[in-house]
Amino acid sequence: MHPLQQRLLECLNLELVGEDLHRGVCEDDRHGRIFGGQVVGQALVAAQRSVEGRRAHSIHAYFLRMGDPALPIDFRVERTREGRAFATRQVLAVQDEEPIFQMIASFMREEEGYEHQATAPPAPDPESLPPLEELVGVRGARLPEGSRHWAGKPRSIDMRHAVVPYYLGGDVGREPMVAWFRTHDPLPDDPDLHRAIIAYTSDMSLNDTAIRAHGHEGPLGAPMMSSLDHAVWFHVDARADEWLLWVCDSPRAAAARGFSRGVIYRQDGVQVATVAQESLMRPMREPSPR
Repeated sequence: MHPLQQRLLECLNLELVGEDLHRGVCEDDRHGRIFGGQVVGQALVAAQRSVEGRRAHSIHAYFLRMGDPALPIDFRVERTREGRAFATRQVLAVQDEEPIFQMIASFMREEEGYEHQATAPPAPDPESLPPLEELVGVRGARLPEGSRHWAGKPRSIDMRHAVVPYYLGGDVGREPMVAWFRTHDPLPDDPDLHRAIIAYTSDMSLNDTAIRAHGHEGPLGAPMMSSLDHAVWFHVDARADEWLLWVCDSPRAAAARGFSRGVIYRQDGVQVATVAQESLMRPMREPSPR
């Protein structure tokens, strides 16, 4: 198995250290802070372990502090509601007795009902697109200064970009970011694990999509960016070890915050999930503390 995928699975395999209390380690540090998607995926794993007979259909989370990637994270689960069809869980992620992340997750029994969805946009075959390492090799000179030291590092997810994000040297503009993703190697047949890895990956490129409309040059200076919140709606099951199409755009930025949204499709065109995120996008001309 790809070593970084193995590390991701180790991070998601939380240790039970008390009643509804789980502990997780962090991935290797790539840029001085914990990747938000990692904490989202781990919190979902902790919540899922307290629920039987239902699947997560939505999660809503807030990033409270950046956290320290050198320290473990404790995930405290509160069983908020246990209904006939729905269950609700709250998860608080803590380091050194300080909360760094909070999430509420809703679970529902499978039911049949009406269906409609957005049509997946056209996209090149994923196998025709270069892996991350090749893309960085080709576009290395165009990478923004702030991402050159980490953008090309190998990842636990194989992501192939049809529209190149700004941090990988893509053009400034409002065009949606389009990419395919999957794990490097096959995963066990565990729908909860696949949901957790989709949640993990859903935090990639959203902040970049917000800043790509402006770039890092301009009268207000380069921005300081940090994820503020994150939401995912899971519509149907999907495998994270099969190609999934990831399309995201940013319809609005204002008041030093950028808003991004995304949609995930299976390769057969079925819409799997919808994602939304707001990020701090503070110009650094006159920096101030968060």
